[in-house]
Amino acid sequence: MRDRDSHEGVLTLNAVDLEYRWIAPRDGSAPVLVFLHEGLGSVSLWRDYPDAVAEATGCGALVYSRQGYGTSAPVPLPRPVSYMHTEGLEVLPAVLDAAGLDRVVLVGHSDGASISLIHAGGADPGSQVKGLVLMAPHVFNEEVCVASIRDAKTAYETTRLRELLGRYHADVDGAFWGWNGVWLNPDFWHWNIEEYLPRVTVPTLVIQGEDDEYGTARQYEAIAAQIAGPCRVEVLPACKHSPHKDQRAATLAATVDLVRGVMVTAGTEAAL
Repeated sequence: MRDRDSHEGVLTLNAVDLEYRWIAPRDGSAPVLVFLHEGLGSVSLWRDYPDAVAEATGCGALVYSRQGYGTSAPVPLPRPVSYMHTEGLEVLPAVLDAAGLDRVVLVGHSDGASISLIHAGGADPGSQVKGLVLMAPHVFNEEVCVASIRDAKTAYETTRLRELLGRYHADVDGAFWGWNGVWLNPDFWHWNIEEYLPRVTVPTLVIQGEDDEYGTARQYEAIAAQIAGPCRVEVLPACKHSPHKDQRAATLAATVDLVRGVMVTAGTEAAL
């Protein structure tokens, strides 16, 4: 599904090239969807899901690969344990400003969802961000997550995982070890972003699979209990860590509901 006008390009921030894909809006007054990928994701690994959300809402969409992923510039290793704070408080604001986006809905998956929360509760007081869609977010570390990341390390070293990921990342070792290494760093066990939650005031949708191998119900329970804005939680059956893949229809429907609500509130509902 790539019927909408779109183009790919490179956004250069502080001499760092970031690949992006832009999907043109059907309604220019609607907020733009900004997609933030998971810890091993990229522009291409979203496949056509951003197109589906854009088509269903009339919104434009910006999809970009963070430094170290996809065809974006490589990142120095090892990553610091504060890497998601840097992405949410420094890089994402620069991306939005460089793209000229003043009204956005952040659609984040896993690491991307955590970065979205840090941004909405830290760097942005609500002026740009009008809504959040958080798929499998983390707000603190858990043993189940560390165990799954240890399993991923073994798979990378002993199976075809490296070869498969190499189709999506120019520097596949940098992408994998940059993610895997920091999550397995003993200092990362104490990583926690709950301090940002009370400052999140925008409508928020949290989607998590019942069988998520990287996080438990404690994650979405903490978000729902602590953010200041309205929060809807969808826990999907027969779904692991990637709701937009494992339960695409349900995830798309819930996402479209959130985006339409934001558009109505802002008085910019598109002709759907």
